Amino acid sequence: MFCEVICMAQPQTKTFVRNFTAGPIMPALLTFALPLFLSNLLQAVYNMVDMIVVGHVVGEAGLSGITIGGDVLSFLTFVAMGFSSASQVIISQYIGAGMRERLSRFIGTMATFLLLCAITVSVVCLLLRSQILGWMNTPAESWAQTLSYTTTCMVGLVFIYGYNIVSAIMRGLGDSKRPFVFIAIAAMLNLVLDLIFVAGFRWEAFGAAFATVIAQATSFLTALAYLYKNRVRFGFELTPRHFRIDRHELMTLLKLGIPFAIRTASVLFSKLFVNSWVNSYGVTVSAVAGIGNKLDMMGNLVGTAVSTAGSSMVGQNIGAGKYDRVTRVLGSAFIINIISFAFMIALVVLFPVPLFGLFTQDASVLALCMEYVPVLVVAYIAGALRDSMNAFTGGCGNYKFNFSVAIIDGMIARIGLSLLLGLSVGLGYFGFWLGSAISGSLPFFLGTVYYLSGRWKKTSAILSDKK
Repeated sequence: MFCEVICMAQPQTKTFVRNFTAGPIMPALLTFALPLFLSNLLQAVYNMVDMIVVGHVVGEAGLSGITIGGDVLSFLTFVAMGFSSASQVIISQYIGAGMRERLSRFIGTMATFLLLCAITVSVVCLLLRSQILGWMNTPAESWAQTLSYTTTCMVGLVFIYGYNIVSAIMRGLGDSKRPFVFIAIAAMLNLVLDLIFVAGFRWEAFGAAFATVIAQATSFLTALAYLYKNRVRFGFELTPRHFRIDRHELMTLLKLGIPFAIRTASVLFSKLFVNSWVNSYGVTVSAVAGIGNKLDMMGNLVGTAVSTAGSSMVGQNIGAGKYDRVTRVLGSAFIINIISFAFMIALVVLFPVPLFGLFTQDASVLALCMEYVPVLVVAYIAGALRDSMNAFTGGCGNYKFNFSVAIIDGMIARIGLSLLLGLSVGLGYFGFWLGSAISGSLPFFLGTVYYLSGRWKKTSAILSDKK
């Protein structure tokens, strides 16, 4: 299903890394994406457990608190998400081009840079946490729940960043199985701790956040220990000197990472903006939005896995100059995603009550949830298009294109459509939901234009400067 490259990292030391530049495309994509899907599934369950337990134990105020707190926490991870995605692409292109000597310098530089970012973001946001909740139009009924959840997660932000670092390294090297194992550990631990802290100790939203931080820390430290122990087998070395920031590798990371981070930040900020308006309609609407977002996330599990796996495959084949295989990776990604999202659309249309009922039995919340069904259908269609194209655009590593998509997608389309439908057309909170869902398809259209232009075959932003 994929070729396994064997090279000499040190005398008499074999290094095994997946090589996606030869062999059948579809089996390789499925093989690489399956562990990522399982990891995403566990991550989704991991996130949903908090809402399910708090929703049944605390009620709509707790649901609203975790929804708003979760939105804020997601935004605070934009640096980790953007730069880890960029790092995965850079590592995969280094491998595809046979530039293994740069791996150690790059990995050490990336780890030091992102951990410094995590500490900075955590400290600044802890100082501004009350103002942030005010900007989010947090309802008075859920203010205390939101504040305790957000504060606790901000303290543990370094573990979320750390896990993104080690996962990006392993995915870039072609190992998608171990991240699944580590997130499985976190998911099981989070479930147990949620039941103890929330249902048992009645610590409400704080208990859910505390369980999340402990689980994330455990997952990160376990993954870090595995990566360090197997560093030679993966083809890189890590000593204290490698963690000194290498200027050349930092510039490589910044060149691609900043557009990726801006892209992630713009999308997350636009969602924060939309959700802040949604929160202004009251605690019930806020709770429904949180449930809808979780079901949207569930629908994107396969798409996200295929996008991540496809990016590594596209990156390696571009690095090797095998452009025909890039097209075949993109086609395979579309086939898988269309099938999976069609299944999710059927599920949410035929069984909406059982799905929403997983989170709450509150009659007012469940009644309003039915209005979210058409929004989910639109979001799933957009997701099938977007995630497939992201496998291509992410693996290309064109920082200028990704920067353009970031601005147009997040800052213009989502906010503009939401304001148009919510305020100008007068659809209220439903307009904000629908505008956000429709805007999710824009990266597909922009990516299609870029693909058809053929300019991606001439892009060498990462590999041109071979220090």
